[in-house]
Amino acid sequence: MMLPKLVLTDIDGVWTDAGMYYDQKENELKKFNTSDSVGVLFCKKLNIPIGIITGEETEIVKRRSEKLKIDFLYQGVSDKLSVAQKLCKELNISLTDVAYIGDDIGDIQLLKAAGISCCPKNAAKYIKDIVDFITEKNGGDGAFREFIEKIVRDNNLLETVLQDFQ
Repeated sequence: MMLPKLVLTDIDGVWTDAGMYYDQKENELKKFNTSDSVGVLFCKKLNIPIGIITGEETEIVKRRSEKLKIDFLYQGVSDKLSVAQKLCKELNISLTDVAYIGDDIGDIQLLKAAGISCCPKNAAKYIKDIVDFITEKNGGDGAFREFIEKIVRDNNLLETVLQDFQ
């Protein structure tokens, strides 16, 4: 698996379990798995920018993105491929330089176009059928981190990213 120049990710169903929780006061809640932040940290150590592209538009995702210092955030997106193409043009890279993880029908076009594609274990079979890698973890259980660790390991860079922590 090549080292990407950009990592893009969906949120719901990848960083979350795809659940949308509502309380009695009209608040919407999402549960994120903090282990995914290590995937972000690894990308930062390797100077690989990260972008979130999601169909939802919530303050929750904005806050999570800001906390992790995500490079690019696109919310309320219905055409993820188009957004990725525009971002690639801005960065002067190709879609083949992109690693993307998504889990559902809104991700199909970008999964097919990305240089490296991935989905969590609990994605639909027709998504699993089109990706390069399926995580052993479900969405919301560290699937993003697993995807990034796979890329890091395949490029023999695990020791490099772990240096500062040993």
